[in-house]
Amino acid sequence: MMNPDSKRILMVRNDKLGDFMLAYPAFALLKQSLPDVEVYALVPEYTREMAELCPWIDHIITDPGKAQGNAGLFKLIKQLRRLKLHSVITLFSTTRIGLAAFSAGIPYRLAPATKLAQLFYNHRLPQRRSRSEKPEYAYNLDLVRYYLQAHACTITEDPQAPFLSFEQQEIDDLKRGFCVANQFDSTRPIIFIHPGSGGSANNLSLTQYANLATRLSAGNAVNIVISAGPGELQQTQQLAALVDEKQCAIYHSTEGLKRFAQHIQFADVFISGSTGPLHIAGALNTPTVAFYPRRQSATALRWQTLNTPEKRLAFSPPPDAEEGDMSRIDIKEVAGKIEAAYLRR
Repeated sequence: MMNPDSKRILMVRNDKLGDFMLAYPAFALLKQSLPDVEVYALVPEYTREMAELCPWIDHIITDPGKAQGNAGLFKLIKQLRRLKLHSVITLFSTTRIGLAAFSAGIPYRLAPATKLAQLFYNHRLPQRRSRSEKPEYAYNLDLVRYYLQAHACTITEDPQAPFLSFEQQEIDDLKRGFCVANQFDSTRPIIFIHPGSGGSANNLSLTQYANLATRLSAGNAVNIVISAGPGELQQTQQLAALVDEKQCAIYHSTEGLKRFAQHIQFADVFISGSTGPLHIAGALNTPTVAFYPRRQSATALRWQTLNTPEKRLAFSPPPDAEEGDMSRIDIKEVAGKIEAAYLRR
């Protein structure tokens, strides 16, 4: 059993937004299995807002990042040392974080048994994530289970969607105001299309997204919203022009990730490539439509969203296409499957 005087565990997921959202189940499993433990999360400033929304995280540490050099690393080591942590579970392993955990004197250090960084950990779990044999969130859960088993802890059942939610009245009010501002018929389904990818994965072209939006609008009474994160407004405006600006609205997220997530919660469908907002939608259990390349490290299985199976559709190029050639995705087929799954009920 875990020493009752050692109740501070650090979990590290300090890369991109989508990766962090796929760590929500791991935080849930750890906290639900060890409710009396203080769970710390090490995250970059970019994802801190989503960490603050995670109900299974008690404390947040902001990673200064490698751009801060040795000064940032030494500051992080001092901060970790002061906390007198019992354990660290590193879901995404880098040499810098491994060195920080080791130098901070954290007694139990667990990470995937990959890369040079594993030298700084005294407990390792072989995972071979590059083979993409299971979803990313499942690899994260495996590390938490390994930790709990090593400490003879009772493991609760795997947590289920939704992993994130907001008060329904707040969302209803937000939706009502959004529909009025954009002259939407609030009785019609609201479809969000998010063409940006943050450079994280291959995506459809704007022409393909425009074709999809046009097909969905032509055959159904729907409201189309084209969403943009920071730095994506121009791309979104270009897509709106291709669709016909009179047939859609643009939502530019300028009020932070929480506000963006609240908008996603009232969406009836969220469509995008494999990017951060897609995984926010999955955590909210919003119906999703995702586009993935055939590249082994970026498959639909590896980056599967967190929503329940009936609320996710995934599309990739056919087997005879180049792995990154998203132009081979059949938009007519995609539109038909979206209609069958989400719009004809």
